[in-house]
Order: sequence, then structure tokens, then C-alpha cells
Amino acid sequence: MALSFENIRVGKKYILKNYGEKALFQVLEKTADNDFRVKDLQTLESYMISDLIRYGKGKDYDFYELEK
Repeated sequence: MALSFENIRVGKKYILKNYGEKALFQVLEKTADNDFRVKDLQTLESYMISDLIRYGKGKDYDFYELEK
């Protein structure tokens, strides 16, 4: 079952699957507009989580926390 964005915690690592793409990231900070700055764990690039869901949620949408 997919998590809600209200359950996101700074410092935790997550996987987001949407439209056939998988993003592994760590949450760096929560911004004032209820968005999150994240660091991609594969490329080390920093971006906003809203960029990942900009075009909506596909049929394959899944969002969950990485296990330790």
C-alpha cells in the first residue's frame, strides 16, 4: 500500500514508482509550501518531490519507505 506524502519524514529514504520509472531518494528538507527537497540516491541530484508527480499519478503509482 502506498504511503501518503503527509507521512514523509526528513532523513528517511523512499522509493516512488510512477509511469514506469522508479526514483530512490532521501528527503533533505520540507519547504514552506509543503513540498520536499530530496536527493536522488542513484545520481546524487537534488530536486523537489513535486517534480516527480508533476504529471499526475499513473496506474503503476507506488510510494513506500526503504527498509533498513
